[in-house]
Amino acid sequence: MFVAIFANQTGAQQADYNAIVRKYIQQYRGIAVNEMKVYRIPASITLAQGILESNAGRSELAVEANNHFGIKCHKEWTGKTYYKDDETKHECFRKYDDPLESFRDHSMFLTRRERYNNLFKLDMTDYKGWANGLKSAGYATNPAYAQLLIKTIETYLLNQFDERVPAVSSCDSLVNRESPENQSGFRRFVNTGIGPDQRKIYENNRLRLIIARKEDNLYAIAGDFNIPVGKLLKYNDLPDPVSLKPGQIIYLEHKRRKGSAVFHKVQDGESLYSISQLYGVKLKLIYKRNNLRLGAEPEKGTILRLR
Repeated sequence: MFVAIFANQTGAQQADYNAIVRKYIQQYRGIAVNEMKVYRIPASITLAQGILESNAGRSELAVEANNHFGIKCHKEWTGKTYYKDDETKHECFRKYDDPLESFRDHSMFLTRRERYNNLFKLDMTDYKGWANGLKSAGYATNPAYAQLLIKTIETYLLNQFDERVPAVSSCDSLVNRESPENQSGFRRFVNTGIGPDQRKIYENNRLRLIIARKEDNLYAIAGDFNIPVGKLLKYNDLPDPVSLKPGQIIYLEHKRRKGSAVFHKVQDGESLYSISQLYGVKLKLIYKRNNLRLGAEPEKGTILRLR
């Protein structure tokens, strides 16, 4: 009788946990997919790590600090903090105002550290490679971490959310004209507000940008944002203020030396210019990092280093 009662209790607890995990997946899968499109981290990996690290959103860190990935402060962190005992007493963890910030910081954490560089050479659907790579790179101390990630992904079919991120359809087009944040087939940027003339302002690689409208030109944009045309040309690696294509990415400040991702696999219809705009990295540095002569265009399938 005791064995039967214990078995029933165990089964009920597992059923409750499964329901909690499925609710977590339902709540955060959209964010994980969006991060995948921006930073090329498989959504299955992000979700599985979130489930394990936060106990499906129920851990102290997740509840009190919106920290779903157990990311500690490290010396570069200047944001809010939360202290709790972990491997040592009173350790410093990052605290966020919203779980969305935790997911974004997780993406930035992986893309900005060289020890994870090799992960971005893997196919986006290779969740086993990612799981083993994270363990090998030292993401977690648990020797079974890779196996736990893989089991979580396969138990809850998280790999259904993974996909090969499609290419931008023309060399300097981002997406469908007016609403890039709503287009699931393209790289998504974060909408940060509204600028002059009701222009939406986006962020990519910690840079402000806008999307060119139909019949737009650099002179109009320069006037709207009080930025000299010459600076806009420099910011966007443009030789002259030619007419812009609807959907074209226009940065409002200097692109960075490092891209918002570590690597990029060249797709049909892409050019080095479109890739430099897509990741917010200076065009000349893509040439230099990949030992390409000026004007050369890599073939489809080429892996480019962006950092």
